[in-house]
Amino acid sequence: MPREALTDTEARARRDEERTRKRFARRQWRRRWLAWRYVVALVVVIILVAGGVWAAYFSSWLSVKDVDIKGVSGNTTLTDAQVRRAAAVPTGGPLLRENLAAIRHRVAALAAVKSVEVSREWPTKVRIDVVERTPVAVIDIGGQLHALDASGVVFSSYQHAPANLPKVSTSAGTDSEALYQGAEVAAAMPKSLAAKVDHVEVKSVDDISLALASGKTVHWGSAADSGVKAQVLAALMKAKPDVRTYDVSVPGQPVTAG
Repeated sequence: MPREALTDTEARARRDEERTRKRFARRQWRRRWLAWRYVVALVVVIILVAGGVWAAYFSSWLSVKDVDIKGVSGNTTLTDAQVRRAAAVPTGGPLLRENLAAIRHRVAALAAVKSVEVSREWPTKVRIDVVERTPVAVIDIGGQLHALDASGVVFSSYQHAPANLPKVSTSAGTDSEALYQGAEVAAAMPKSLAAKVDHVEVKSVDDISLALASGKTVHWGSAADSGVKAQVLAALMKAKPDVRTYDVSVPGQPVTAG
């Protein structure tokens, strides 16, 4: 027999029952998602972290391919090639595992390097920032000409002394502090005075003198108050151009002789 048609009341009841069933299913799904979403999120995080660790430490994506050197002009005492050789940065390995401290130590061992910083330049470079020593004078050691910076550090070599640098002369027994004082004197000399100086004679920390190209001598004393001494000397040389010796070791009481 054919099925009897549903009454309006029965139809509405069935529709309400279907909506209730669907709402219940949605609530069940939401409850299950709330229970599992933290697990899913944790799994995603683990995958991402594991992928990042693999990419950083083991893959070739972030491996060292080049070295970027900054601060070396190539026109001074240090060249890009010298820094590269000293740094000896191994290529091909993961950038994150590169031993930056070891690279820094090797570059800092170069006498012409005043300071150096080594860092990672993502994604594939090691960056080396170098500050070179600036020569303030030339010193003759054992017949070999070397550069001398303002800290009294001897570095690099010259075949011929640069015309713009004063020379420092000292005996073999001169200590490092005296050499530092001599470098300070050389660095403090104004260009007008440096042009007249043949060399700076360093005997001890308190016994430094200037041998002028004219054959005259200036007793300088220590490096203390070098700026004031230079001013006093300029006034003395102008007031007494014919004397042979100037003594500005005590700038408040300068002395001339000859």
